[in-house]
Amino acid sequence: MNQQIELFEIANPCIGVCRSNKKGYCFGCLRSRRERQLWHDMTTEQRREVLRLVSGRKLRIEQIKQRKGEQLGFDFEGLVEDGKLF
Repeated sequence: MNQQIELFEIANPCIGVCRSNKKGYCFGCLRSRRERQLWHDMTTEQRREVLRLVSGRKLRIEQIKQRKGEQLGFDFEGLVEDGKLF
């Protein structure tokens, strides 16, 4: 298998929020505590894997938000305020 030469270092995905949920995942970058601690010692392939995992976490969060919105049944797109109280 041919190895691809990296021209640029994979940037740290930290956005400076640096607060974790109960499971240890950062609210800002969605990395686990261990992923954040080891980032600087990771190989390029390991960093790519972390970013792949982060992408999956983002997707699951969006799906959960969408399901919650569907369950509530609110349609804020069609809501029009006409100034009437009743």
